[in-house]
Amino acid sequence: MFDEIKNIIKEAGKIFKEGYFKGSNVEFKGLKDLVTEYDIKVEKFLKENLKKFGFNFIAEESIFSQKIENTFIIDPIDGTTNFVHHIPHTAISVAVYINALPKYAFVYNPILNEFFYAIKGEGAYLNDVLIEVSNINDFQRALIATGFPYSSAENEEDLKWVIEKLKHILPKCQDIRRLGSAALDLCYVASGRFEGFYEINLRPWDVAAGKLILEEAGGVVTNDEGAVYNLFEDRCIVASNGLIHEEFIENLNKK
Repeated sequence: MFDEIKNIIKEAGKIFKEGYFKGSNVEFKGLKDLVTEYDIKVEKFLKENLKKFGFNFIAEESIFSQKIENTFIIDPIDGTTNFVHHIPHTAISVAVYINALPKYAFVYNPILNEFFYAIKGEGAYLNDVLIEVSNINDFQRALIATGFPYSSAENEEDLKWVIEKLKHILPKCQDIRRLGSAALDLCYVASGRFEGFYEINLRPWDVAAGKLILEEAGGVVTNDEGAVYNLFEDRCIVASNGLIHEEFIENLNKK
């Protein structure tokens, strides 16, 4: 099953690349939230080719449910704004839940030819090479990633949250990066490129795959109170190499 799913995602990557280099029609789901014809095309391809497994789907452009049993959680293009602007920090994200538990995770960036994946209990990989989180344990040396919620255009409280957290985190860490794909940001923590990542208002398809990949690489994922992160209920995700996590949480919660 794992190899079949991986090959299907690779095939979907060809459609993804076509749209990235060719350009596509763009529509707006909100003031800042984009969707392209290739979001729809990639998602349709994945669902048509994965339906033979008899699983349910949770997918960004079509199906949302809080019921997870045997389920594919799909983001056809995570980082759509980057995709539209030809910035190569964008990816297909697919998580596979079996008996309501995460089993497989795939995050594939066809533009940079980087395929991150994980199998529960068997580690995380980038292009078939085992990856692990960094060993930096000093928050001042930590490179932290974040994202800005689309809602910040309309919700003043969300905008205030972003500014307040930057004020507390930026002086305390090495620097902050905002690259525009939560799935890849989690994988970058998993592969030691970043030490941590935080963001609010993400959806299950943004983080389900990256979360398992990071955990299998030795990292930690919680909410901003340090409790187990719930894909459907928590507003804030905090992810790290584990070594800086306690200080990360403390800095995020400073008043």
